[in-house]
Amino acid sequence: MKQANIRNFSIIAHIDHGKSTLADRIMEQTHTVSERDKKAQLLDDMAVEQAHGITVKSRTVRNHYEADDGQTYEYNFIDTPGHVDFSYEVSKSLAASDGAILLVDATQGVQAQTVANLRLAKQNHLVIIPVINKVDSDAADVSRTQAQIQKLDPAFENLDMLKISAKTGMGVHEVLEAIRTTIPAPTGDKKAPLKALVFDYMYDAFKGIIAYVRLVDGTLKPDDSLVLMAEQTHISANALGYFAPNMTPVNELNAGDVGYVVTGLKDPQLVRVGDTMTSATKPTSQPLAGYEPAKSMVFAGFYPRDNNYNELKSAIEKLALNDSSFHYSLENSEALGAGFRCGFLGMLHLQIIRERLKDEYGLEVLTTAPNVTYHVYLKGQTEPMIVNNPTNFPEFSKIEYVEEPFIKAEITTPNNLLSEVMKLAEKHKSTLLDMDNQADLIVLTYKMPTSEVAYEFFNQLKSVSHGYATLDTTYLDYEIADLVKVEVDINYATVDALSFVVHRQDAPNLTQELVKKLKVAVPRRLYPTPVQAVVEGKAVARVDIPPLRKNAAVSGGKKSISKKQALLRRQGINKRQSAKNSIELPQEVFNAILELDL
Repeated sequence: MKQANIRNFSIIAHIDHGKSTLADRIMEQTHTVSERDKKAQLLDDMAVEQAHGITVKSRTVRNHYEADDGQTYEYNFIDTPGHVDFSYEVSKSLAASDGAILLVDATQGVQAQTVANLRLAKQNHLVIIPVINKVDSDAADVSRTQAQIQKLDPAFENLDMLKISAKTGMGVHEVLEAIRTTIPAPTGDKKAPLKALVFDYMYDAFKGIIAYVRLVDGTLKPDDSLVLMAEQTHISANALGYFAPNMTPVNELNAGDVGYVVTGLKDPQLVRVGDTMTSATKPTSQPLAGYEPAKSMVFAGFYPRDNNYNELKSAIEKLALNDSSFHYSLENSEALGAGFRCGFLGMLHLQIIRERLKDEYGLEVLTTAPNVTYHVYLKGQTEPMIVNNPTNFPEFSKIEYVEEPFIKAEITTPNNLLSEVMKLAEKHKSTLLDMDNQADLIVLTYKMPTSEVAYEFFNQLKSVSHGYATLDTTYLDYEIADLVKVEVDINYATVDALSFVVHRQDAPNLTQELVKKLKVAVPRRLYPTPVQAVVEGKAVARVDIPPLRKNAAVSGGKKSISKKQALLRRQGINKRQSAKNSIELPQEVFNAILELDL
C-alpha cells in the first residue's frame, strides 16, 4: 500500500458513548470481519472488559476500504483503553495515530471523559473529527450536543458535524469518507533509518513477546537485527504482520504502517510501552520523545487460598507477561505464608487483575491493604529507604522523617456539580492549584497525596458527580508527611499482612472503624479473642471478639481464685503462643481494610 493511502486513527469517547459499537460497524462495512465472525464488542474480547464495559487491553486492526474515489485505502484503527488508570497507555495509542474520531452521545452530550480524551488527542497534535452518535434515539438532543462540541474548540465552530447511529450503521459510510478526506497520511521517510514506536505488546507461549509497533520512518523485514533503545535490548524480527483482527503475516512493514513484530523474547521487562525500536546495523540518532517506564501507583499483597501457591504463581507470571503495567515480587507473611507483592496502576487495575485470576484461572486470592511507595529517612542516614510494603516500615524510634508521593490531579466536572466535587477534593487533603472553564465544564487542578487518590477517590468522584466527572493524574514529587504505621494484633499476635500506613490525624478514627469491622469478620473461637490496632507501640483501638461458649475455667467448678487465675495465665500464654501459627483469616478480614476510606 502506498503511503498516501494509509490512515492511522483512534476513536475517543466517554464510557458508553458507542466507541466499541462504531468500531464493529467500521470493520463490518470494510469487510474486515465475515458475517460468521460478527459479534458485539469484537475488540473487547476479555471477560473483564465485557463485564465492566471498558477497554482494558489496547487493540489494533487493519481495514481495507474501497473509497468513493475508486481507490483502496489502508485504515489502521488503534483502540485505546478507557479508564484513568490506563492514561499512559491511552497517550501511547494516540501517539501511534494521525487523527481521532471524537464520538459524543446525542442523548448525553459532552461529558468529562470526552474533554479529557480530547485534551490528550490535542497534546499529540491529532486531527479531530467530531461525530454525534445515537441521533436516532428518542432521547437525542442533536442541536444541544452540537453546540456543546462547538464550545470545546474554535476549530469546531463552523464545522458540519457528522450525525450517525453506530448501532444501525446509519452514517458510518460518511465517517469512513471523512477519515479519508480529513485525517492526513503518514509523513515518514521509507528510506530513513528505522524508527518505530512500541505502543503495546502481547505474550505468546510459543512465539514470546509480540510488540505492537507504528513505523515512523524506515522499513522493517523479517530477520532484521533490531534494538529497543530504552535499555539497548537487542532482538531479531522473527516474523512481521498486522491484525485484521487476527494476526496476518507479511514480508515487509514500511513507514506509516501499524503492525506487530515477533521478538522471541521471554522476559516482559525487556519490552516497554513507549519504547523506540530501531535497526541494530543502521540505528536512528534520536529515539521518539515521551517515553517513560510504567510506574505502579498502588501496591498490595496477593496470597493463595487452599495452599494453591504453585497455581497462583503460574497464573501471576502469565498475567504479567501480557500486562506491562503489572509488576510482582515474592514475599512471605507469618500469618499467610508465601505470597506476592504486586504493583498496580490504580484500584481498578487491582480489581481487574483479581477478576482475571478468578475468570481465567479459577483462583481466588487473599488481598492485603493497598498502599503506595514511601521514602523513609532513618536517623543518621542521608539516603532514603524505599518502602512499598507496610510490613517493612521501620520502627518509629528509628525514623527521622517520611516523604510521600504527590500527584497533580485534573478534574473535569459539569458546572452544577462543582461544589460537591470541591468538597470531595478538600476531604482528601488536596490543594487547589488552578480553575479553568472549558465549554459548560470546569477543569480543576489539584495537588494531592497519591495515597488519597490511589484507593477509592475515583469511585467517589464518579458517585458525587453521577458519572459526569473525570480524573487525569500526573506525578509531581515527594514531600514530607506525618505518617504512622498501624499494626493489627489478633489475640496479642501481630498479623503482619493487615498492617497499613496512614496519616497520623486519620489514625484514631480509622482504627476505631477497623476494629468494629474486624469484630464481625474475624472467626470466633472457644475463648474471647482481643483485636487491637497498635500505633507506635500503643493500642489506640480495641475490641473483644466474643467466644463461641463460656470459658469453663472461669464459670465452672469450685476452685480457689488463685488456682483459677493460674490456670487462666497458663491458658493465655499457650493461646497467644499458638496464635501466631494458627490464625486463619478469610478475605472478609482484609476487605475490612480495603473498605476503609484510607
